[in-house]
Amino acid sequence: MSKVGAVIQARMGSTRLPGKVMKIIEGKTALAHVIERVKLSKLIDDVLIATTIHERDDVIVEEALKCGALVLRGSEEDVLSRYYFSARENGFDPIVRVTSDCPLIDHHITDNLIRQYLAGDSDIVGTAGIGKRTYPTGLDCSVFSFEKLQEAYLKADKQYQREHVTPYIYENGKVTIIENPIDYSRHRWTLDTKEDLELIEAIYSRLYKGKHDFFFKDILHLVVVEEPELSKINVKG
Repeated sequence: MSKVGAVIQARMGSTRLPGKVMKIIEGKTALAHVIERVKLSKLIDDVLIATTIHERDDVIVEEALKCGALVLRGSEEDVLSRYYFSARENGFDPIVRVTSDCPLIDHHITDNLIRQYLAGDSDIVGTAGIGKRTYPTGLDCSVFSFEKLQEAYLKADKQYQREHVTPYIYENGKVTIIENPIDYSRHRWTLDTKEDLELIEAIYSRLYKGKHDFFFKDILHLVVVEEPELSKINVKG
C-alpha cells in the first residue's frame, strides 16, 4: 500500500552558508526544526531525509535519526535520483518535496497541497512553478506522483533537471500552482545566507517558545505589522 512520504533533501556542502542545516536556532538545529514542522502534517505518513554518501553528511544522518526520520543516502549532484530511490524503496506515492533550508515551513500549506493533489488529476501541485509564486520563499513545497517521478528519473537529461528534482515534471506534466490571495513573494524566509539566518533567528526568538505553534500568518503579522524592520535584514541589493 502506498504512503504519503515527505522527502527532505539535505547536505552539509552548501556554498553560500556551509553547514546551514546544522546551524543552531533556539537550541535546536535548523534540520530538527524542519523535521518537526513537517511532522505536524495530518496527511504525511513518513518523513525521510535524503542526503549524500559523503562522510561530512554523517552528522545529518545522525540528526535525522535522532529526530525520528528515515534516511536515504545517494548522489550529491543527482538529487533527482535520491528522491526516486527514497520513494521507490519506501512505497511513497505521492511524494512531498521539502528542502532542508525551510525552518519556517507551514504544514497547513503542505496539507492543502496534498489535498489538492489527491482531489485532482495533476502530476504535480506546488506553491511555486516556473517563474510563478505568491508565497514567501521558504514555504515552498510540491506534491507529485511516483509515476511522474519515475519518468523524470528515467528521462531527465539536463543537469538542472536532476539537480533541482522537479523541473522535468513541471515542464512535462499537468501542473497546478496553489496561489495565496495576496502576493507575498517579496518576503524571503529561507536559509541560504548569514542574513537569512539572522532573520530566522529573530523570528524564532520572538515566536518560538519550545513549541511549533506559529505559522505563515503569525510570521507575516510579525514582519509586516509588528516589526516591519525585520524584513530588511535579508533584503538583497
